[in-house]
Parts: sequence; structure tokens; C-alpha cells
Amino acid sequence: MNQNQKKKATIGMALIPILFLMVSLFYVIIIKDGGADVHIPLFTAAMFAAIFAMVVLKYTWVELEEGIVDVIKMSMGAIIILMIIGMVVGTWIASGIVPTMIYYGLKVLSPGIFLIATLLICSIVALATGSSWTTAATVGIALMGVGTGLGININMIGGAIISGAYFGDKMSPLSDTTNLAPAVSGAKLFDHIKHMVYTTGPSYIIALIVFGILGLQASGNVDQSAINEVFAALESTFTINPLLLLIPVIVIGAVIMKVPAIPGLFGGALLGAVAMLVFQDGYNLLDTISVLHYGNEFDTGVGMVNDLLNRGGMDSMMWTISLILCALTFGGVMEKTGMLRALADGILSLLKGRGGLVLSTVLTAIFMNIIAGDQYLAIVIPGRMYKEAYDKMGLHPKNLSRALEDSATLTSPLVPWNTCGAYMISTLGLAPFAYVPYCIINICNPIISVIYGYTGFTMHPAEVEEKAA
Repeated sequence: MNQNQKKKATIGMALIPILFLMVSLFYVIIIKDGGADVHIPLFTAAMFAAIFAMVVLKYTWVELEEGIVDVIKMSMGAIIILMIIGMVVGTWIASGIVPTMIYYGLKVLSPGIFLIATLLICSIVALATGSSWTTAATVGIALMGVGTGLGININMIGGAIISGAYFGDKMSPLSDTTNLAPAVSGAKLFDHIKHMVYTTGPSYIIALIVFGILGLQASGNVDQSAINEVFAALESTFTINPLLLLIPVIVIGAVIMKVPAIPGLFGGALLGAVAMLVFQDGYNLLDTISVLHYGNEFDTGVGMVNDLLNRGGMDSMMWTISLILCALTFGGVMEKTGMLRALADGILSLLKGRGGLVLSTVLTAIFMNIIAGDQYLAIVIPGRMYKEAYDKMGLHPKNLSRALEDSATLTSPLVPWNTCGAYMISTLGLAPFAYVPYCIINICNPIISVIYGYTGFTMHPAEVEEKAA
């Protein structure tokens, strides 16, 4: 036997790097109570997995590096968007766009309806744009400011924003993941979207009820003096002008008109820079460059307002980008060596029948979000793996595509080192994990999907669909 011949990864082998990663993360997050960032544990686990693959599975470093680079390539567009979003946040704050949105939002919204309004607003914007990221970076940031001013828990606000943004993203034909899931599974786009209504609809109703109850509990906690302080701080620091609201409308309109995300969002950052020079006093061209790069440093005299506005700039996203690269390095090694596939095959072997197949799909997608750190991998890998199993069971491909979106897309923002989770935490100023219990739609959707798998409700057989066609 050739000593250099590669060995096929088994589930036992695959669990060794996973256990190393879990122990590393447990030490940092639980034992040391988040005393250090998770970057080094993630990267160390990636190097451990690489050494294990070279020694045990007989891969060369060149092959592993190729796998890492291939996985990172899949997310390079998202990484560039992250940098641009930092620029957008910087100039939209300095120009007065975000302060104007916060100012008028505080005048219009009340605590009792705020969380439901946030869910609805973010749902509409994400449905129109097909982008949860654009939604969070535009109306999401403003709603964080409004909600904070109304005295609402920041994690509740973040949960409402993420729930609405991912509902709209998931149901929009303009969304990349909404197109990717049916493409991988062999379903048609609009069949896929209509089929998701069965799982997403109940999740949305549950979210409306929960946020309605939470809003009623918060309705008596308004500190009008604090709101007046926010008004005074914004008026003394910025020129508040409703014309500034045209810029978010233009950017969202550009996305709806299918302007590519990178030039469209960078155009939004540049419009913010122009608005800095036109609407606010004391800025010059060099200042706009500084804000685009480094973000803002205001002293409004109100600590809460400073916390809201002292952010943005390309540099502000580098912590997030480095986290994503560390996670993708680990995911790249695991994907290249077949260890991810071995784990997923192991899950499928333990779960039988139609319900077991859906549960396997959901668990594998969630697992990929945690281990590979990228929602695209979490859609593509289980989609490739389980397509044949759905065909053998006589299930229409749209059942697979729905399960992929119910799990991979919806749970991606719940994992802090996933591209989506890291983005939401950085953009909205959230603490890892604290916001997760309030992401109602994201939590309910996978559960409902599994329930449907076991009960058979809306699990359409391929034969019925073919006859109907």
C-alpha cells in the first residue's frame, strides 16, 4: 500500500478537531467569561486540524492551503461589503443621516409599538432589497438608536431587527441565499419561496406576538427627560434635515433596481461624504476621508448618544473580518479533507425516515454554520449531500431547499464567528450571544421545519408535483 495515499475521513477522525475547537472556545467563553476574543482559539483549531490532516489523512500543506483559499474566496464578496458597510456607517453618522433618522424616529415611535414596528420595517426593507445586511446597516442602525432612546433593552431591539431582516431576506427573490438553496437542491425559485410560507408564516406570527408582549412590558419605562437629552444632544451636534433621508431611500432603491451590492453601497458611503460637506459645519475633504477610514469621535455631552454615534469607518470592521477569516480557515481545512462530509454522513446514519432526513438536514446546516463559519457552505454542503436522499424518499426538491433556508440562512446570524453573526454584532453594536434569545423567527423556523418533517405536513411528494406540472 502506498504510504502517501490519502485516507478517507471517518466521523471519529472528524470529531477530534471539533473537540479541540470546542474545548478552546469553552475555555475562552465560559471558563474565562469572555476574557479573550475567540480569534486565536479558532485559528489554533484550524492549525490543529491541518496538522491532524497531514499526519493522519496524508494531505499536504499545499492541498490544505488550496482548500482554505477556496473557502475564503466564497466569502470575499461579503468581506469587501463589510469594509464598505463600515464606511457607510461612518459617513451616514457624520453627515447627520443616522442622527436625523433617530431624531424623527423618537418623535414618531412609542415603546409599546416599537418592537413590532421594528420587525415590520426591517421585514419590508429586506424583502424589497433581498439583503439582511443592507437592512441592518441602514434602518437597523437608526432603529437601534431610537430604541435605546426609548429605554428598550438593546438585545430585544437587535433581535427584532435580525428577525425582520432575515425574514425579508429569506422570502425575497432578490436574495442570494434564496436563489442558492433551490439551485443546489434542484427546485424552482418561486416554488421554493411559496413553499417557505408554510414554515416562515407561523414563525412570523409567533414573533409578532412575542414582540407585542415585550412591547407592552416596556411601554411604562419611558424616561422623557432622557429622550429630551437625546434631542438636545443631536440638535447641538448636527444639522437635522429631512432631506438627508433621501440618501437611504436612494441606496435602498439602487439595491431594489439590482445595482450590485459593492458599487451600490460604496455609492451610499460617498453620498454620505458629500452630505457631510453640504449639511454639516466644519468638515473638509480630508475629514471625509478620515471618517471613511477611521469612523467618528463625538462628544455630545450625553454618554448614551456618544455610544451610539462613535463608530463606523473601514477600520471598525477589521476585528470582524479577522474573525471571519479565522473561522473560514478552520472550515476550509475541514471541507477539503472531507471531515465535514464525514460528520454529516454520521448524522444521517443515526436519523431514519422522512422526519429524520429533515432533522439531519437542519442539524447539518446549523453545524456547518458553527464549524465552517459561513452560511453559503451551510447551504451548499448539506444541499449536495442530501439531494439524493430526498430523491430516494420521493420528496420534491423544494422540501430540501426549504429545510436548507429554515436552518442555514436563519441560524447564521446567531453564531458570533459566522460571517453573518459577526456582521450583525459589529453593525448593530451587540454583545455575542446576548441577543440570540430575542431572534424569534431565527429560532422558531428550524423547529417548525423539523416538526413538519415528522408530521408530514406540507412535505410534498415529487410525484404529485410532477403530475400537477
